[in-house]
Amino acid sequence: MTDKSTTSCSPNLFPFQRMHSILFFVFFILCFNGSTMVDSQDTFQLPSPLPKWPPGGGFATGNIDLGGLQVSQVTKLNKIWATNEGGPDNLGATFYDPVEIPQGFSSLGSYAQPNNLPFSGQILAGKDVSNDSSKPTLKSPTDYTLVWTSESLDIKKDGEAYIWLPNAPDGYKAVGYVIGNSSVKPPVDKVQCVRTDLTDTTNTTDLVNDNVLYLDGLSVRGSMNGFVVRNGSVASLKGNLSNSMPNVNQIKALIEAYSPVIYLHPDEPYLPSSVDWFFQNGALLYQRGVESKPNPVQKNGSNLPQGGSNDEAYWLDLPRDGSSQDRVKKGSLQDASAYFHVKPISGGLFTDIAIWVFYPFNGGGRAKVEFVNLSLGKFGEHVGDWEHVTLRVNNFKGELHSVFFSQHGWGQWVSASDLEYHSGNKPVVYASLHGHASYPKPGCVLLGSGGVDIGVRDDTAKSDKVMDTGVRAVVIAAEYMGTTVVEPPWLNYERKWGPKIDYDVDKEMNKVKRMMIGKLKKAFERLVESLPREMLGEDGPTGPKVKNSWSGDETL
Repeated sequence: MTDKSTTSCSPNLFPFQRMHSILFFVFFILCFNGSTMVDSQDTFQLPSPLPKWPPGGGFATGNIDLGGLQVSQVTKLNKIWATNEGGPDNLGATFYDPVEIPQGFSSLGSYAQPNNLPFSGQILAGKDVSNDSSKPTLKSPTDYTLVWTSESLDIKKDGEAYIWLPNAPDGYKAVGYVIGNSSVKPPVDKVQCVRTDLTDTTNTTDLVNDNVLYLDGLSVRGSMNGFVVRNGSVASLKGNLSNSMPNVNQIKALIEAYSPVIYLHPDEPYLPSSVDWFFQNGALLYQRGVESKPNPVQKNGSNLPQGGSNDEAYWLDLPRDGSSQDRVKKGSLQDASAYFHVKPISGGLFTDIAIWVFYPFNGGGRAKVEFVNLSLGKFGEHVGDWEHVTLRVNNFKGELHSVFFSQHGWGQWVSASDLEYHSGNKPVVYASLHGHASYPKPGCVLLGSGGVDIGVRDDTAKSDKVMDTGVRAVVIAAEYMGTTVVEPPWLNYERKWGPKIDYDVDKEMNKVKRMMIGKLKKAFERLVESLPREMLGEDGPTGPKVKNSWSGDETL
């Protein structure tokens, strides 16, 4: 579902727009140390201590070698400046400068975060280990350009702030702005710029749906580059993935430590299964032009067409027999597997672990139209449903940083400090009734633009229908490891996992409208007009590898 207008179904249930994912690395440079000290003991901590990760490579060693540039973390910070209103919960944001930088390292930036969540600040510092004096990996800026000041802001604030963009030497890029509480330019050795080949100006990864704080051209948001000034940006780091990404044993340990636990709704009839179970229980492969002769899909999908494109020449469907169809639609929770795709993000500073879950069937939608709750009949039904959540792991220590919850074609990041945990450091995920969208909290969300009390319901709740994604976990892809991880044949099937069936929308709508009177009918008509096309007909989805997020960041 692509419409982002949402409303809580009741005052006591989780409101969609309050899911913030805003505690992330931010590269800034600040001028003067403030008086407030924050150290690692004051920061957010995961519920359980980190395990001892298996050895090998540079993953979780505390430092990352990006190829002549060694990067470390600084967790002791000084407060420099703060706003006391604006942003999430109207609490403002605070900006920090690093202190106690390791010997030989230079600050690559500072940290800022909104004030409505526990502190989780970690600042990057860099050290040139290239041993190449003619082409060092770090250089001081040549000057600074003032790009923002708080002087004209009529808000509660701790004095004034001034933001400077470092002017990088030729062949180098700034990876952060400089913030100070004086209009005097910062000293040139306050910040180091990074050699261009170790930066990526296109890798401006945003980790939240919207700006979390906007002040006259200054946007504080959870992205790798921190805040943005008047739609500008600074470069991101990139480097040698072999020096930072987890190996096979470390991936297994990450799955054991962080694999989410999914709660299905207590009334959910359409449960997940493994792909193998779906194939073994009668799934059929259809080909355009010979629809009368479908072929049973082999257990591992080896007879599925490989590669190509989604040309609608092939599609999968349920068994033909009615009783078998009903049984397969319901899935098999006891046989369900989660499928893990491991990939680098932000130049290997983070590891993303996308966790895919397959449901043989997606149920019809449900709606709220003012005081009436009703079924939308066939609207929203389709064979085959691929859903996912993504874990973002900090490669310095192997800490869980945030989780992406996919929701009807989009979704949102939630920081580790704002998650619910099942046991240890395993996050909880709530799958919505019939549609299986992922949420971090139980409750009800209204999707659509029909109005305050009109929308498609996404209901979530705890129940005894639980899937631990770490049980029967299957790693299906990790491209950075070459041929170490063998992809299953079904992963490279790029056609539909269900048939396309066009409904008589007016006929289906009239079935629902018969239960309404007066203005409710008009309200329902507006709701149907706002529904995305995916709900106005049955159309099976493509598999994980066809999704836009497969080869990069989550696409919002």
